[in-house]
Amino acid sequence: MVPFRVDRWLLQEANKIVEPVGVHIELRSNALTTGTSGRPTIRVVNGQTLAHLLFNPDLSFGDAYTRGSLEIDGDLVSVLERLFECTSRLPKWISRLKTVWLRHVQANSLRGSRRNIRHHYDLPTDFYQLWLDRELIYTCAYFPERQATLEEAQQAKLKLICKKLWLKAGETMVEAGCGWGALSLYMAREYGVRVKAYNISHEQIVFARNRAREQGLSGEVEFIEDDYRNIHGHFDAFVSVGMLEHVGVEHYRDLGRIIHKVIGDSGRGLLHFIGRNFPKPINLWIQKRIFPGAYPPSLREALEVFEAQDFSVLDIENLRPHYALTLRHWLDRFEYSYDLVAGRRGEEFARMWRLYLAGSMVAFNLGTLQLFQVVFAGHRCSTVPWTRNDGKRAIERKPMDDVWIPAMC
Repeated sequence: MVPFRVDRWLLQEANKIVEPVGVHIELRSNALTTGTSGRPTIRVVNGQTLAHLLFNPDLSFGDAYTRGSLEIDGDLVSVLERLFECTSRLPKWISRLKTVWLRHVQANSLRGSRRNIRHHYDLPTDFYQLWLDRELIYTCAYFPERQATLEEAQQAKLKLICKKLWLKAGETMVEAGCGWGALSLYMAREYGVRVKAYNISHEQIVFARNRAREQGLSGEVEFIEDDYRNIHGHFDAFVSVGMLEHVGVEHYRDLGRIIHKVIGDSGRGLLHFIGRNFPKPINLWIQKRIFPGAYPPSLREALEVFEAQDFSVLDIENLRPHYALTLRHWLDRFEYSYDLVAGRRGEEFARMWRLYLAGSMVAFNLGTLQLFQVVFAGHRCSTVPWTRNDGKRAIERKPMDDVWIPAMC
């Protein structure tokens, strides 16, 4: 137990950090307060918890909230947005050391990737059905209009991806990290494309295969429970939505070689991934409790996938505001089902996921996370989109001998 005088000192130091952003901290033990009212309030159970928050905030805040030893009076999203503004005033050395250690123990080797992915994605599907859209699309939606429903926005995202890839009936596609199969099934159903989809989450693959049978698409879409490093065959196009964050920067050149192996110099592809404006590790609590092994790369880091293979980057779009709105929908639906989640999986699990969704929404709102879509093609790709707005209308590259070029005086 921390002595009363130390409690008071810790409380004063903590409030020096958060009061500039309009947040107030109180200790439930000893009923210690600083007398400030009318502000959003963080109530901490005891001095020991407060000490952990001061010296290792990246990990301790999430753990304390999950255990219920930290309560927030006020809107959770609003308070988190304020706290983001003062994180630079908190000590970082402990978090940096733990981040380096976690990178080692959560390395994305063949075995490590399977362990990391199953930690998050092999939760029972009925949990995700409580708050995702009907197609179980667990990636950023695309809102042509802000008023669109989550279902409409997710369908618009699938259409956007297919449009950017200028798909044609009869082509072949490989998807790496297919989730519950919505995109692969959409491409086969709406564009007449034959798809092989890879995923190492057993729970998701089983669900996707069942959905393919229900829709009569088992002959057009093959769902394979395997790592992206074991993709084989030749395809017209490659797509990955929400997987690059789980690959690890050290494996980007290997991923590029695998993509080149399956689409060659004439294919094209799209990567959709969470990223950063500059290289920075993911939040320590998210890395340890939610997404082991995850790392959102900067755009420069992500280009490692393409450069060594002579892939041409054709288009880059940042959908950051769309992910913030997607998370708003997810959080609202999660809150609606909160009691059911807590009843099934326990209060700590429910609080952990509430904080994860709220914190992610704040990160996209404030711009600490980005959402990139990168379209690329081999240097011998025979068609390219004429405009971004009409990917389905492509132009064929003509041999230079067939093109008349007027002489210049």
